[in-house]
Amino acid sequence: MDTNAQTTPETPLTEERIREELKNVIDPEIGLDVINLGLIYDVKVDDGKVAVVMTLTSPGCPVAGMFLANVKNAVEAIPGVAACTVDLTFNPPWDPRTHATEEAKMMLGIYY
Repeated sequence: MDTNAQTTPETPLTEERIREELKNVIDPEIGLDVINLGLIYDVKVDDGKVAVVMTLTSPGCPVAGMFLANVKNAVEAIPGVAACTVDLTFNPPWDPRTHATEEAKMMLGIYY
């Protein structure tokens, strides 16, 4: 039996809970998760429906379709989620210096 509070139906469905689950979605080219990379721009939760706005590290990302599907599937696997939409934006463009966490910057070799 899984006792992880992140996956129990009793845990309220919140933006924080969605973001925590999305830490399990790894960028296949960089090897870091979408949250620490700063690729998730917005998460909205409304009565079991989740809307995610995200970006990619570059507009020409060769795995974009698979990557967006991974985000959608991860969110829809959370108990209490009835549906999830994932919208892609490049405004603002992703910049690891401003969007990535300090930990991700260190792993990417960005020291400023």
